[in-house]
Amino acid sequence: MDNNLLLIPIVLAFVMGGVALLVRMKAAKKPASLKKIILPPIFMSTGFLMFLYEPTRPAPLQVAEALAVGMIFSILLIMTSKFEIRNHQIYLQRSKAFMFILLGLLVIRIAFRAFLGKDINPEELSGMFFLLAYGMILPWRISMLVSFRKIERRLHRLEESPIVHSKHEPAPNK
Repeated sequence: MDNNLLLIPIVLAFVMGGVALLVRMKAAKKPASLKKIILPPIFMSTGFLMFLYEPTRPAPLQVAEALAVGMIFSILLIMTSKFEIRNHQIYLQRSKAFMFILLGLLVIRIAFRAFLGKDINPEELSGMFFLLAYGMILPWRISMLVSFRKIERRLHRLEESPIVHSKHEPAPNK
């Protein structure tokens, strides 16, 4: 195969990673919401339709491996996704580590693709990488949802209390 054709998936992976990083940085400037947390895995779940095409279906062991690797990778994303209260609203904190983790995950993905691409057909490998990505995003978003709900309750208690417990959040004017 032509070396230029081998380079295309690598370049696309880095472009998609860059877009994900920009989206994350832009999202940190706006208040978080349940919708912004819940919708990405729902939208991504439409990708399961690819498995209607038989060549994309990995073997059961490969499904388990892809999901397990995705869940392990999700731990890194969970560790870098924290919320904070600013101006009586909930924001996702910026994390310098997120950029490095995302870059690391891209490099690992490219290495997996180079290593596994010799033994697994491209369609099946695509299915495995989709499962890996879904196995990563679902636990991450569930963790974000739990964390968001917890800080949302804290915000409501702060708004109801005349005593301010946080030096970062002034008491609301009533």
